[in-house]
Amino acid sequence: MDSARLLIHYHRDFDGMVSAAVLARILAERKSEDPRWASINYDQRNEWESFGAGERFAIVDFHFHPRAEYWFDHHPTTFLTPALREAYAPSDRWLWDESSPSCPPLILQHAREHWEYKPEERFVEMANWSNVIDAARFRDVEQAVFGDEPALRISRALTAAPSPDWPDDLVGAMAAGDLESVARRPDVDKAFQRAARNRDKALEQFPPTVESRREHVLVYDASSNSIRRERFAAFYHYPDIHYAVGVIPTRAGFHISAGENPWNPPPVRVHIGELMETYGGGGHRAVGGANPPDLAAARRLAREIGDKLRAAMTAGQP
Repeated sequence: MDSARLLIHYHRDFDGMVSAAVLARILAERKSEDPRWASINYDQRNEWESFGAGERFAIVDFHFHPRAEYWFDHHPTTFLTPALREAYAPSDRWLWDESSPSCPPLILQHAREHWEYKPEERFVEMANWSNVIDAARFRDVEQAVFGDEPALRISRALTAAPSPDWPDDLVGAMAAGDLESVARRPDVDKAFQRAARNRDKALEQFPPTVESRREHVLVYDASSNSIRRERFAAFYHYPDIHYAVGVIPTRAGFHISAGENPWNPPPVRVHIGELMETYGGGGHRAVGGANPPDLAAARRLAREIGDKLRAAMTAGQP
């Protein structure tokens, strides 16, 4: 591996992929860089201090690292320690704004202001869709679940990725083309069709996974590998709830996902990212997650988080 070439680490979702594509294209144009890229996830935070040793790297849509040559993020829980928070200051290569719905707009804004870069219209479109997808700004739950626009097809396809490094291929495609051309790729369409079938199965399978539904907080257990996952299934089936907390399987173990209903927000809001940070995870105000050590812990903590959300709403009501 060529340690002299800049390696862009990005979070493995639509928001992170667009961020990597945009930054790679900008750097290639303005500095004659030949960047490469690779996805990153929360299980790689272990030994964060030594992360990327011996490499030139950038990080987008993920935790702050003081050795990153370029760093952009919008997560409020981006700093893993107080010392890392103190090490950050805005510069011509770093920018953090927790008020941004997604990461790509930060990169485009920064490039305009610091690098005299005029964004291509296709990147502006990608950034706008990143805001929709990452901040759940869909017009309704029907669009969130069944949306067929190119960005939504790509995002849906990611849930049926044929290999862990497939998103790297799509980053390259996004850097070179527009959303429609990426969505038309045969591999993307194949993954989308598979993901759409998985979505339909997930919607069918979701109701039996519900463990509790009280005070507008729903807790579910979809930890079985035979159960498909649909991000908005809880709000599709139970539009009256304010929060959903669930256990789902991952390649590395089990994950707790928690989020508020974008179409029926709670009267008393809890900062989900900060709550999940107390369990070793993180996220945004409205959505977050954590990775407990085993399934028993994941189930116990999901119930505990559900109870905390109920208690917070009850305490905040007149």
